[in-house]
Amino acid sequence: MNNDFSSIERLMEFGLSMAVAQQMMATMNHCIANTVVPGAGAPIANQGKRFFAVIDGVQAGPFDEREVENLIATGRIAAQSLMWRQGMSAWGAAETIPEINRLLLLKK
Repeated sequence: MNNDFSSIERLMEFGLSMAVAQQMMATMNHCIANTVVPGAGAPIANQGKRFFAVIDGVQAGPFDEREVENLIATGRIAAQSLMWRQGMSAWGAAETIPEINRLLLLKK
């Protein structure tokens, strides 16, 4: 390959190659910036709170509030059942979690 840039043809070829490369990079950056991945970046808060529970001695879940309400109605989750949700430092009794305690009180 000849690396001599003394001729005008070689300089034009180099300039055109650089222009094409810049255009390709601009197109790639545009595509990457406008790529949409379903579910990516969606805040967890919009998905509703998810709870885990110890049922019959086994960790189960995740459950949303409606599923927890059904488990309370069927007696599988009680006030002293161990439960956990994101943001809690440790497992605790269902009655100590405000959202679950509300469901327990509504059942009575």
